[in-house]
Amino acid sequence: SYRHVSSSQNASHGHPQVCDCQSPRGKNSLRNQRDTAATGTYVRPMSSSISSIRNLGPASEEAFARAGIHTAEELRDMGADAAYARLLQAGSRPHFIGYYVLVMGLQGRPWNDCKGEEKKALRKRFDQIKAENKSASTEAAGLSRLERELDAIGVIPRRG
Repeated sequence: SYRHVSSSQNASHGHPQVCDCQSPRGKNSLRNQRDTAATGTYVRPMSSSISSIRNLGPASEEAFARAGIHTAEELRDMGADAAYARLLQAGSRPHFIGYYVLVMGLQGRPWNDCKGEEKKALRKRFDQIKAENKSASTEAAGLSRLERELDAIGVIPRRG
């Protein structure tokens, strides 16, 4: 649900700063939608940060934000493979451990719980995602054709 946010009480109904009584789905929804567009008084529903997902911290949160993924709910809805592809398309360098940490985190498991056949299967999925997104990630990173070729054979130094 949407929440009404103001610096003082809402004059129309006297409720304190944060109030759910006039959500866009409520009886005054047309007026509320108009007010929202004009004044910005409604905010998105509360959502979880990406770092609320097991194994993911501030660095992951920043990387996902650069890829246009801002909440744990968005990340869960996309799934590990699509989200990791978005990271690559946004210029993140591929890293297998980062991928399986994401997969394990979305399953609520410790990052080092991935072993044996499961890890081999994840490696195949990672390689496929990496191959499908290789040109997009190197172009997004601003690499020249020569740099992309060097990157493809693993000899390009890290920038930054």
